[in-house]
Amino acid sequence: MKTQLINQDKSESKDFNLNEAIFGSSINEALVHEVVTSYLSNSRLATRGHKNRSAASGGGAKPWRQKGTGRARAGTNRSPIWVGGGKAHTANNRSFTKKINKKVLQKAIKSIFSSLKKDKRIIFIDTLVVKDPKTKEMSAILNKLEVKNALIILKEYERNIDLASRNIPHIEVITSSQINPISLLNHDYVIIDSNALKEIENIYK
Repeated sequence: MKTQLINQDKSESKDFNLNEAIFGSSINEALVHEVVTSYLSNSRLATRGHKNRSAASGGGAKPWRQKGTGRARAGTNRSPIWVGGGKAHTANNRSFTKKINKKVLQKAIKSIFSSLKKDKRIIFIDTLVVKDPKTKEMSAILNKLEVKNALIILKEYERNIDLASRNIPHIEVITSSQINPISLLNHDYVIIDSNALKEIENIYK
């Protein structure tokens, strides 16, 4: 499977062989949906919480004696039927975590890569170089590539590229080991450095 590998100013290009198992596999939308919902569930925080009768304040003493007052029996003012008492059937400590099988995750990412390649939304660059950590320099590269919303994938962390991209809206920089379905789907384009491409082919072979 051949594709074009360009330099960062689009002045030159050359043919490059892609791994068809990664960038030309069948697209399984149901599998991608399953993995994406699992990722979103795993990032969800269980912030909801109520106090049950054991957690509500008060209730140390019996409100009144058992017999002789004419009122209903009561052992504590923390009972759920009392105003200010604890809540019955509280929804505390709920976990939204969903386990994702490694093979399923890899298949989903291959499916996303294949879909992006089919839609011509992946740009393969020979080597992405930013000499100084300046936003202006990174913006100039993106303008030449005609990209405003992109995920940049590198083999390893590059300080200059990270700092130069930080103040540009809709640009995210990750390494090949940090690839995830949410980042891939959240951007219009994916820019892959040739060194990162080799690493991707090793990870998802």
